[in-house]
Amino acid sequence: MKCFWLFCALFSPLTVAAQNAIPAGTILPVRLDNSLHAGKAHVGQPIHARIMQNIPGTSIHRGAQVVGRIIAVTPTSVSLRFDSVIDHGRRFPVSTNLRAVASMMRVSEAYLPDEQASRGLVPENWDTQQIGGDTVYRGGGYVMAVNGRVGNPTGYGVRDRLTANGPCRAALGDNTQPQALWLFSSNACGVYDIPGLTIVNAGRGSGAIDLASPSHPLLIRSGSGWLLRVRGS
Repeated sequence: MKCFWLFCALFSPLTVAAQNAIPAGTILPVRLDNSLHAGKAHVGQPIHARIMQNIPGTSIHRGAQVVGRIIAVTPTSVSLRFDSVIDHGRRFPVSTNLRAVASMMRVSEAYLPDEQASRGLVPENWDTQQIGGDTVYRGGGYVMAVNGRVGNPTGYGVRDRLTANGPCRAALGDNTQPQALWLFSSNACGVYDIPGLTIVNAGRGSGAIDLASPSHPLLIRSGSGWLLRVRGS
């Protein structure tokens, strides 16, 4: 009987992979799968997002699911917490904070080429602008920020070294390797093109992310882009 339960624990379809924890400071670039509407949300409502790029230094792949739930809601605010990454049947416990969030429209625009610079080129060589201002020169194989090169394009995104910007820090602790930033710039920080939305609490202290929209109905549509960062223990 003991062997049976050991077998179940080891080969369960959703195994907790704490021994392969995602390092603190790791960026998780995700696309929101379900809209957040303060007027319709309720405490305990699940939140689902998809990782949009393989995560360097980990076994987490593009397409892995990030899940969480709403922990508080008012007509003009929502508090939420992401707590797990699920990849190929393995569940990785996480606690995250929020570095940046961008509208579905801004995400779509980041895929489009600079028309003049990319005219006549195949998509693999297009120049595009990241959310936050960096330029991706796919033909040249590098990403350029205002102060110089910050990284390289990869499949489905870029891999850049983070730079500080306002309340957003650069590298966290000893996790100084380039991060998967998908369509975001190395200095991306805050809210991009979501009217009225503010990040009241990014979740650094407890992992609880507080969002508010006093002047507009709080609505973050599915397809929006989020840069989550794994908190330290």
